[in-house]
Amino acid sequence: MRRARVSLLALVLGAAALPATGQEVAAGSGAVLRGLDRLSGTTTDIRVPTGAAAIFAGRLSIELRECRYPVANPTGDAYAFVAIRDTATGSALFDGWMIAAAPALNALDHMRYDVWVLRCTSD
Repeated sequence: MRRARVSLLALVLGAAALPATGQEVAAGSGAVLRGLDRLSGTTTDIRVPTGAAAIFAGRLSIELRECRYPVANPTGDAYAFVAIRDTATGSALFDGWMIAAAPALNALDHMRYDVWVLRCTSD
């Protein structure tokens, strides 16, 4: 059952990472992500340049490896490849693509924090 779920997720993410037929995709210079602290209920927008990392809530290191968006719709349908680590332990919490249009599809699995991509930046 788990293997089938992983295969389905890989198929969906693979399809999401490819532009639709005839759709041109551009790479952003960074991304805006949103972090939620479930305990306090506060949200924080996090700007991260491509190739850099930002600290969220003093506990998570969020590294942006790549952000892509459709040229025809630069404010929507962004997808970003991020790596999230726990700064206290150094353990990897997430490593993969996050999709703005479907934040729950491939999400950070953490008991206190949620992080998702909002859009790419092209400064």
